[in-house]
Amino acid sequence: MINIYLKKENNHINYIKISGHANYLDFGKDIVCASVSSIAITTVNAIIMNDKYSIKYKESDGLLEIDIVKYNEFNDILINNMINMFEQLEKQYKKNIKLIR
Repeated sequence: MINIYLKKENNHINYIKISGHANYLDFGKDIVCASVSSIAITTVNAIIMNDKYSIKYKESDGLLEIDIVKYNEFNDILINNMINMFEQLEKQYKKNIKLIR
């Protein structure tokens, strides 16, 4: 299962940890894992393109940690959009993805 842990401070998400594997299908065919990865990396890349100092992140096999260090409207919109997309995936694939608030 992919667990997505969200931490908030002052009404802003300031930390996101995505860990685990969906195990929906075999490696290379897992649409749930691919979706989560694509959503997360696209969001991180968009934020970095706008302001490379507004987030810090670490990634390794089955783990992505994102620290949001600068709040602004652009980052908030992208982060909230990412969370909304994860929520939609969670509704469809309850056995494979879980958001923890």
